[in-house]
Amino acid sequence: MNQPQDEIKVLNIDHLGIIAGIIDEMELVEIVNQQVGIKEKESLTPGQVMKAMILNGLGFLSAPLYLFEQFFVGKATEHLIGEGVLPSHLNDDRLARGLDKYYAVGTTQLFTAIAIKAAEKFQVKMNSIHLDGTSMYVHGEYAKPSEKEVDSVKIEPEVKNSESEPESEMKAIELKHGYSRDHRPDLKQFIVDMICTGDGDIPLYLKIDSGNIDDKSVFVERLKEFKKSWTFEGINVADSALYTKDNIIAMREMKWITRVPLSIKSAQEKILNIEDDQWTKSEISGYKMVEKESDYGGIKQRWLIVESEARKKSSIKQVNKQVEKQKEKASAALGKLSKQTFACEPDAKMAIEKLSNSFKYHKINNIQYQKTAEYEQLGRPSKLAMPTQINYRVTGELETKLEVIEAEKTRAGRFILATNVIDKNELSNDDVLKEYKAQQSTERGFRFLKDPLFFTSSVFVKNPQRVEAIAMIMGLCLLVYTLAQRKLRQELESSGISVKNQVKKLTNKPTMRWIFQVFQAVHLIGVNGQKQVSNLTVEHRKILSCLGTVCRQYYLII
Repeated sequence: MNQPQDEIKVLNIDHLGIIAGIIDEMELVEIVNQQVGIKEKESLTPGQVMKAMILNGLGFLSAPLYLFEQFFVGKATEHLIGEGVLPSHLNDDRLARGLDKYYAVGTTQLFTAIAIKAAEKFQVKMNSIHLDGTSMYVHGEYAKPSEKEVDSVKIEPEVKNSESEPESEMKAIELKHGYSRDHRPDLKQFIVDMICTGDGDIPLYLKIDSGNIDDKSVFVERLKEFKKSWTFEGINVADSALYTKDNIIAMREMKWITRVPLSIKSAQEKILNIEDDQWTKSEISGYKMVEKESDYGGIKQRWLIVESEARKKSSIKQVNKQVEKQKEKASAALGKLSKQTFACEPDAKMAIEKLSNSFKYHKINNIQYQKTAEYEQLGRPSKLAMPTQINYRVTGELETKLEVIEAEKTRAGRFILATNVIDKNELSNDDVLKEYKAQQSTERGFRFLKDPLFFTSSVFVKNPQRVEAIAMIMGLCLLVYTLAQRKLRQELESSGISVKNQVKKLTNKPTMRWIFQVFQAVHLIGVNGQKQVSNLTVEHRKILSCLGTVCRQYYLII
């Protein structure tokens, strides 16, 4: 008599159990279901669909969302997302419907609701926040959405939020040409404005806008929106796009730190007029600073002229290279001009003065004008012959503008920071510099979103509303990633544990990208309905011990 064979099923978990655990700890699925609403006959809730999108987005396998269903083939979808969830359920139609629902609620509102709960659950500190913007380009043609198109994606949720955004917030973004941070002015784009905290680079606010929006015109509005949503009273940090007269007047009731544009005349003067004995060495190695007062825009503020030793050396090298490069170009341009003829001396004078003024590091001296005559008769003209035309030529010698070059070298490596927090007991000069340097938290977030391995490295959906919703999913992927990285690093440091990095050296600050790589080839094996996880090593268990109970449960470690 034949014995029944055991039913064995092998599915991939890899690092997705970590992502699923962090998502669960954030209570993301519950918040999205509450905000968007659940319909009775839906096999997957909006929260589960979003969880699947984030799992796909952080898969790091170059599987974009138009391969949504294919990504989950062979994955433990029921284990990771919910009972009864199959790869076939995660198709492009469900993806599209999910994006439309998220857009209808409001992408900023939905992201903020999720981020507020995450910050609470993970005890994220918000002593200061960092605002910056970037552009994301799209391929193909995108028409401006009509009112009919916008209405078609406004899916009314069954559970309505009493604090829903006003109707003006539901206006679709426009994919337009604008200033491209990616140096792709040929492509249409949209803008992502993001606010991160210095505590782990956690994104707390996300706003998607049309491709031609200027940072200077919206940054104050973004900070006010954030303050309203989060009841934030800390320090707002941003780059020089924030520093305009109108903006700092509008921010009178906020605490802020920003970089001062050197296009401002008083900044140009203060950055140069510094005596050697005025410098104070910073606590941060390689920096020194001078404190100045300013009332730019009628707002009393503290300016710090900061000089970076490393940047100064690099900048001086660049100045020397530019001087030599421009000398060659200037010499060639002067030689070309000297061969030209002009109808009168004033024309020749105007041309050589215009050329001289176009040089940054050089000027033309010893200018001489030569008068030449043309005759109708060939050969040497007689003394009585009358010229048919009088021409003028101009020559000169190049001279280096030493004062300009010296000013450039003096200015090299220097920048100005401004704050309206005057009391140095509340915020020291070194703290101002530290907070501004932490501005890199937002820049690191943008680099993450633009990484070629990320699923939205080039946005493919052909609908501006869905582009906006996709961008929100990108931001949520960053939120999950940074929360996981912050939690792991904190636990490693507090417990005195280290893990191996890419070059087999011990570290307590690994990147989550490397940790995700370490978890490749971890499988969920089902034998006659009984589950077990294979290929878990001692290193895996050490990492999971730091990530908490929720993550461990996905690897059946109780």
